Amino acid sequence: MSTYEEIVDRERHYLLQTYSRYPLAIESGKGVYVKDVRGNKYLDLVGGIGVNALGYAHKRIVNVIKDQAGKVIHTSNLYYHDYQGLLARKLCEVSDMSRVFFCNSGTEAIEGALKLARAAGHASGGESKCRLVALEGSFHGRTFGALSLTANPKYRQDFAPLLEGVQFVKLNDVESLRAAVSDATCAIVLEPIQGEGGIHECTPEFLRAARELADRHKAVLVLDEIQCGLGRTGTMFAFQQYGVKPDVVTVAKPIAAGLPLGAFIAREELAGAITAGKHGTTFGGGPLVCRVALEYFAVLEEEGLLEQVNRVGAYLHQKLEELKSNFASVRQVRGRGMMQAIELDVPTRPFVDAAMAEGVLINSTAETVIRLLPPFLLEEKHVDKAAKVLRKLLKKRPA
Repeated sequence: MSTYEEIVDRERHYLLQTYSRYPLAIESGKGVYVKDVRGNKYLDLVGGIGVNALGYAHKRIVNVIKDQAGKVIHTSNLYYHDYQGLLARKLCEVSDMSRVFFCNSGTEAIEGALKLARAAGHASGGESKCRLVALEGSFHGRTFGALSLTANPKYRQDFAPLLEGVQFVKLNDVESLRAAVSDATCAIVLEPIQGEGGIHECTPEFLRAARELADRHKAVLVLDEIQCGLGRTGTMFAFQQYGVKPDVVTVAKPIAAGLPLGAFIAREELAGAITAGKHGTTFGGGPLVCRVALEYFAVLEEEGLLEQVNRVGAYLHQKLEELKSNFASVRQVRGRGMMQAIELDVPTRPFVDAAMAEGVLINSTAETVIRLLPPFLLEEKHVDKAAKVLRKLLKKRPA
């Protein structure tokens, strides 16, 4: 096993320096805890940025991976295998939608959704029906199409020109949304709960307005649930809590329990917009990842994890609100389920480093926000430990 210094030195020499990593090299994990290469143990409230919803080394997931890896890992999409159709059916059932396309990541899911929306727009209104509406504070990925929908200048810098015809509107500003959407709009794309932007929710009124405008102008309503979907907010999809159904929903992160898999799910009315040869993938929807994803859904249901997300998530929110009541530096507490945030009046990166020294992993986003995306296995005792550490740090205010 390499030392921490050896790991860092290799990456410094051979990797593109695109990541500002935290000073931690993880060796193993179990449940909601990870261990580093020095043997230190940490309570993980980051969860692989929302990927490790079932924590680490979940016995059922490990067993499925071992079994399927001994049979076949990859077939390509030239051929059928047993699990892709089963997983597509499952996603359609839990979303009440009709058609699925599998890819490798959330960014790819967004790219596919954009292609579907463009094709549908051209079919209904000609090539001029191509404009996109997205939100300020959004984050949809780092490829050119997804980046074009991502408003934050720090992600866009150095990559212009991006996709043309994208207009950004302020979150929850219904009048700005109405002004932006027209018959030239092919899609409205938004996150029901913005993750990278700092855990900001769309209001029900705003989502209803987006749905009404999409219907009026024959545009596609795309909901990006890559971070907030598949159980993280206490229902299978966040949109199910708002009473607004999209035309397309994108998913990824936890779906294959740490293996790379993404998907977009669409209404039947859009199924004919992309036909054979117009979209594809080499790796998406292979037998290993699809079988693991099926096991992910089985674990959620059979272990009652959505109920746990709601119960422990409410307890987590309560404890964060107590911190807000006791510390003037806490501006706001936001989120639901296992997707929550504390906004401070100072930069939060120093709090991440200080929490790590106390054995708790948290994440800083949007400069002043501590973001928590823990595994669904989190229990009240883990929340108590995290709250104790956060209370200690808020007293010290690390710089």
